[in-house]
Amino acid sequence: MKIFGSKKNGRLGAKGENLAVKYLKRRGYKILTRNYVTPFGEVDVIAEKGDCVVFAEVKTRTEADDIMPSQSVGAEKRRKYILCAKYWLAHAGRECIVRFDVIEVVNKNINHIENAFTA
Repeated sequence: MKIFGSKKNGRLGAKGENLAVKYLKRRGYKILTRNYVTPFGEVDVIAEKGDCVVFAEVKTRTEADDIMPSQSVGAEKRRKYILCAKYWLAHAGRECIVRFDVIEVVNKNINHIENAFTA
């Protein structure tokens, strides 16, 4: 796996998020917000489809590796995403079905893992 400096890594992540958003839109998701910052961390993409709100972590890599990008979403990241979702829902005044997805982007190929983890 190629690893870049933080500036290039940030651009790579933004490109991956853009591809993930286009992918979601093509599949009928409405993008509610991107890069949502809370006191607990940041959510890459919050989207809605039907009665479900999806909190998606986007992991981007330039080439395949021994481990999939989704494997880098550990317990601490999952915990923060759950807290971020609770924060967003409270501030949005929403009660709905919530799902946590991971979207892997490797060489512009997308692997969307629905229900990657649960609260």
